[in-house]
Amino acid sequence: MGKKSELRDGMRIDWDVPITLDDGVVLRADIYRPPHEGKYPVILTYGPYAKGLAFQKGYPDQWQRMAAQHPDVTEGSTNKYQNWEVVDPEKWVPDGYVCVRVDSRGTGRSSGYIDHFSPRETWDFFICIEWAGIQPWSNGKVGLLGISYYAINQWHVASLQPPHLAAMIPWEGAADWYRDMTYHGGILCTFWANWYKKQVMTVQYGLGKRGSINPNTGELASGPETLSDEELAKNRTDFGGAIKAHPMDDQYHIDRSPIWSKITVPLFSSANWGGQGLHPRGNFEGFVRSASKQKWLEVHGIEHWTEFYTRYGVTLQKRFFDRFLKGLDNDWKKQPKVQLQVRKIDGFIQRGEKEWPLARTR
Repeated sequence: MGKKSELRDGMRIDWDVPITLDDGVVLRADIYRPPHEGKYPVILTYGPYAKGLAFQKGYPDQWQRMAAQHPDVTEGSTNKYQNWEVVDPEKWVPDGYVCVRVDSRGTGRSSGYIDHFSPRETWDFFICIEWAGIQPWSNGKVGLLGISYYAINQWHVASLQPPHLAAMIPWEGAADWYRDMTYHGGILCTFWANWYKKQVMTVQYGLGKRGSINPNTGELASGPETLSDEELAKNRTDFGGAIKAHPMDDQYHIDRSPIWSKITVPLFSSANWGGQGLHPRGNFEGFVRSASKQKWLEVHGIEHWTEFYTRYGVTLQKRFFDRFLKGLDNDWKKQPKVQLQVRKIDGFIQRGEKEWPLARTR
């Protein structure tokens, strides 16, 4: 797999850039950056959904509904580079940001053994952040921004305090592996076993010709090799089985959870009132319990993914990163510590608060 670089749609795009890890595994990243030479802040994601799988193909129902009901999502973009739960580079690169998408170990174009949220994966993420922080196109400040998986692992890697991590926006992402995600009140949650089959095994590295094709490059989204089912099975953990084998909050869960006292980076935690079985608790806990001195909380509604892509969401994200990745003295200083979209019959009303939990709660 050779690296290819091209100018298209107002961006310099580097496809399949190798990031070699300390154990010899090579991850692959797509890098979208301004066409002019310079040093820019970086927005990085590391996750398992295959950077070469278009949002429109992988999640057509979600895309069509969002595009129809929220036309501001698709405005100002060709939408050719849309991916599930990560930023649209066409909305960020023109504003002087580099967007880096890394296929996590064993998925998409990255080889290796899949073991989600394990210490090995978190260390991979750490290495990717530090790699991005010293590239010639980087200003040395790396920000993390993405939904769900791409938010959950932000809490984890921030606990390791990567030196080049300058700010993060965990958007609708759980945190505590036992309480938020696998055993609600001690009761086994089967979400992850189902998710694994539908959203990860379908883009596992080695599916090759049996997988999808990246519409922008013509390359196989799940790597150049086509492996047998037996070979694929050897390259991944029995995820549902591993969770079921640990019914108590033991070291397995501790290894896959944040260390709140070590999360000190500026953060903007964005929660959704919905999805109670998975995400909101992590965003509220992260805001309350992290050691960061500079932290904000925002809570919205609608579907799990929508506000991440709307003008409302992107504007918030850019104001925060302009402040902490570019160092701009902007209006973020006026941002309330807590911003709530409070539900009413026909929508939401925005309300600013000073703390969470609300001090006047009775």
